[in-house]
Amino acid sequence: MSTFRLINALKRQPVDRTPVWFMRQAGRYLPEYRALREKMGGFLAMCKTPEVACEITLQPLARFAVDAAIIFSDILTIPDAMGLGLHFATNEGPQFDNPVRDKKAVDRLPIPDPENDLGYVMEAIRLVSRHNQQVPVIGFCGSPWTVATYMVEGKSSRDFSVIKKMLYNEPAILLALLGKLMQASCLYLQAQIQAGAKAVMIFDTWGGVLTGPAYQQFSLHFMQEIVTFLKKSAPEIPVILFTKQGGQWLENIAQTGCDAIGIDWTQNIKDARKRVGHQVALQGNLDPSILLASPATIKAEVKTILADFGVGCGHVFNCGHGITPDVPPENVQAAIEAVQEGYIV
Repeated sequence: MSTFRLINALKRQPVDRTPVWFMRQAGRYLPEYRALREKMGGFLAMCKTPEVACEITLQPLARFAVDAAIIFSDILTIPDAMGLGLHFATNEGPQFDNPVRDKKAVDRLPIPDPENDLGYVMEAIRLVSRHNQQVPVIGFCGSPWTVATYMVEGKSSRDFSVIKKMLYNEPAILLALLGKLMQASCLYLQAQIQAGAKAVMIFDTWGGVLTGPAYQQFSLHFMQEIVTFLKKSAPEIPVILFTKQGGQWLENIAQTGCDAIGIDWTQNIKDARKRVGHQVALQGNLDPSILLASPATIKAEVKTILADFGVGCGHVFNCGHGITPDVPPENVQAAIEAVQEGYIV
């Protein structure tokens, strides 16, 4: 067994208590993060400076007794390394100067070399591993589908009309793009593991906007390929798959061979465990908005989730999505204390 509580839980092995960490636990809700961002002058500059990315990754560990450090990075590092001109507009999110809209644009895309083109991420992981031996480092990437939505739309989207038009009118072009992103993601996660990541997570933020058949073909299939690759190259490393609004497909996700499924707050964790708990661990699933409530309400909601999961192995406590910038740090502490008070044995 691992010396890390999180790794054992992801592998559905016994733990002394439910491990806890949070998506976006290193981020804008922390005053020390905001101060550093002001000093650095931008998000991408922080990501691409390994010493700064290391510092940000470790910031929540200085405040909270969390059970993991997720590397400070972004799901769009791969398309940035492909030369699409990523930048972050104020209050508008990520944008690409060169969106991918046709076969020629897909054909031109290179497969980034992780150490040469994305080496700043690997160096950040190495630094975090050197400065912290208490908890494991989690590496991650975006799912091919989710990353493709930004590449094709050119920015964040509400209706995904450009990529869905491609999906239905020119599926071969989209499949070729997803295939390249799948190859790049395999190499990227493999390099993160070699740099010291003890678990990896694939964020499929926008898989839930697809129909069932489209999800299987354009999202889950490519995540399955990544899982298969990683299980051959690094079988001891747990892989977490997270599809936001993907509760209707839990059985299909569990069949990919992943070790754990992240679930959002729209899915009851008791029902999820009944459906797939004998196959995989479950991660989640507090609504991040509850962290805006009173400490008493937060603790009650945490208690409910722990009780709904019930006794036994295979639960990692987390939110059903990332911590929002308006959450007070002391409310995160209240949630952590509620988990650690041991509402479940």
